[in-house]
Amino acid sequence: MVSKKLKVVNSEGFHMRPASNFAAAMGKYSSDVKIEVNNMEVNAKSVMNLIAACIKFGTEINIVCDGEDEQEALNEAVSMVESGFGEK
Repeated sequence: MVSKKLKVVNSEGFHMRPASNFAAAMGKYSSDVKIEVNNMEVNAKSVMNLIAACIKFGTEINIVCDGEDEQEALNEAVSMVESGFGEK
């Protein structure tokens, strides 16, 4: 299991477009991918769960990946969040 804490940097947080893109990107990995936020654990492969978590700008999240390709999944997840989903 690997994880990384970081802050959401795009101004709108995990709204529909970034949540959809994030879930699709994580869906190609066999590892479990979760986001820990506000004392919840969210399945990062589910668009609806990501949106329901209300992850806003500046929120600290912990991305946790567990499985065969966990490091690759974490690297992509971190890259997507740190880049602001291309919409800083």
